[in-house]
Amino acid sequence: MNTQPIGIFDSGIGGTSIFKEIHAFLPHENTIYLADSKNAPYGQKTKEEIIALSIKNTELLLEKNCKLIVVACNTATTNAIKILRDTYNVPFIGIEPAIKPAALNTKTKTIGILATKGTLSSELFHNTTDVYTNSIKILEQVGEGIVLLIEAGKANSVEMKALLETYIKPMIIADIDYLVLGCTHYPYIIPTLLELLPKHVKIIDSGLAVAKQTKSILEQYELLNSSARIPENIFYSNSNVAVLESVLEGKFKVSHLGF
Repeated sequence: MNTQPIGIFDSGIGGTSIFKEIHAFLPHENTIYLADSKNAPYGQKTKEEIIALSIKNTELLLEKNCKLIVVACNTATTNAIKILRDTYNVPFIGIEPAIKPAALNTKTKTIGILATKGTLSSELFHNTTDVYTNSIKILEQVGEGIVLLIEAGKANSVEMKALLETYIKPMIIADIDYLVLGCTHYPYIIPTLLELLPKHVKIIDSGLAVAKQTKSILEQYELLNSSARIPENIFYSNSNVAVLESVLEGKFKVSHLGF
């Protein structure tokens, strides 16, 4: 059973930022990645739609014999992971914005959160925020349009920089010293964000924390891959495979799958 793959799904290519952290931290694990780019972004969909898509992705990964599933999408995690855990008998790892470290370490007592509408409006997000940010000012910004540009291969485009400038400027004026990225697509815009933000502002995403949690859960359930074989990393997209291959820097082949 230990050689069964880790399943990872996202509303497109963004969850590859999570895959890269898991692959680096757990290099012997086999993985299967689903990019549901056809339905991106999840952040603009209703809770019911997000749950239905998350169930569809989960069942496809279970059909492929996955031993653990990483919901590599903040919106799917905050809206659907409780239902997934209650429905299926495999461990699930979710993604939440890294509010806690930002809240504990801010000196200006002001942090920015860039996330999708689906994440920012979710009950799980507000519960987490309420616990850690009582005495801290939070500037929440819906990153409308960011995912669509990334999915179109325009993460470093002029259009992206102009869009991010409108989102980031109010945060700079408010004197944030931490920017929390609340979408797994967003690590791909860090180079542009670094151009726009003052040098003292720290950017936080959840990638490494998720990789560490994945290892911990695999150990807990005695599911770590003990095989010495070279791992197999399989990628599927239901849209343009070239975009996914591009963010994977040509290191992995992507197959088209109609799901």
